[in-house]
Amino acid sequence: MKIKVDEDLPKAVTKLVRELFPDTASVLEEGISGTLDPVLWEIAQKEERFLITGDKGFANIRKHSPRTHFGVLLLRPDGEGIPQWGLVRSPGSAI
Repeated sequence: MKIKVDEDLPKAVTKLVRELFPDTASVLEEGISGTLDPVLWEIAQKEERFLITGDKGFANIRKHSPRTHFGVLLLRPDGEGIPQWGLVRSPGSAI
């Protein structure tokens, strides 16, 4: 599976995801931080990558209808601003 991790998530997310899916790209590592959302979406789709982001705009199913793209996972912090690691924990954990 090809994945792209958005710049709004901690670097630890990229590290953990990459342990499970070696073909993981990072917006930060690619030097494309600050790219507008529509452009980032287009890049991810052209690369056939599943996007992991904290940006609620990508969760808009009117804009990004199911089965019309390679996938998106929205990770949101809890009330203290700490990422919810229930989905992304360590190698072998489900995403």
